[in-house]
Amino acid sequence: MKIIIFGASGQDGFYLNQILTHSLIEVINISRASVSVPGDISNYSFVESVIKKNKPDFVFHFAANSTTRHSALFENHETISTGTLNLLESIRLHSPDTKVFLSGSAMQFKNNGIPIDESTSFEASSPYSVARIQSVYAGRYYRDKFNIKVYIGYFFNHDSPLRTEHHVNQKIVAAVNRISNGSVEKLTIGNVDVRKEFSYAGDIMEAVWQLVKQDDIFEVVIGSGEAHSIMEWVDYCFVQKNMDWKKHVVLQTDFEPEYKILVSNPQLLASLGWKPKVDFYQLANMMING
Repeated sequence: MKIIIFGASGQDGFYLNQILTHSLIEVINISRASVSVPGDISNYSFVESVIKKNKPDFVFHFAANSTTRHSALFENHETISTGTLNLLESIRLHSPDTKVFLSGSAMQFKNNGIPIDESTSFEASSPYSVARIQSVYAGRYYRDKFNIKVYIGYFFNHDSPLRTEHHVNQKIVAAVNRISNGSVEKLTIGNVDVRKEFSYAGDIMEAVWQLVKQDDIFEVVIGSGEAHSIMEWVDYCFVQKNMDWKKHVVLQTDFEPEYKILVSNPQLLASLGWKPKVDFYQLANMMING
């Protein structure tokens, strides 16, 4: 069996790699960063040559800059939207039996504060969500028109020690560790009442692998369905280092979050036999200890 991962240098690619290599599967890792094969999914000629040469059993599209900032408008479009079309057209022409996984996001749904599932409507609330929505419709088109097996997993928040400080959970963990080692800095964060999921990336990649082995289920929200506040994360992380967060944190009272709660309804995913192994507290311990 041969598998290609685009965007292999991120945390999702890393943990899927762990799962696959333990199964003695040949994996070709592709990224703009230096991994086994340097390359850009937004380059059609490159994508076509890779698919034509390898004719893989599975392809995973994880390549993206996971930010909703407007400044990432063109990068999101090129990597997510154009990248998806490059991949699907190459597969249609050269490897139509390949199964394709496209990353979706919780951020592309209309969020009314209730658990989100596969029937929830999309909402184009950012350039990132626009790119994700376009990617999904491209996947549906190739699935319906050309019978390409295109799977889509809508990811809710998931973390690991591989996260950068661009993500708030790791920003908090890194500051806690520095302060516990003598730093006199103050950690400035926004609305700590925001509630979201705190899943482990390794568990989420197990769900992805479970999904693409199905024959008749193609789109699934992937999350734990369990929400915690950022305040819970802050408090727990500081307590693990025997510190009182109130002495080290500055709250931005004028900060406007993108949402108050973002949580999945993973009923369909659970029906496939998947459930998370790592809980909120285990994830925090894992990230604090590196």
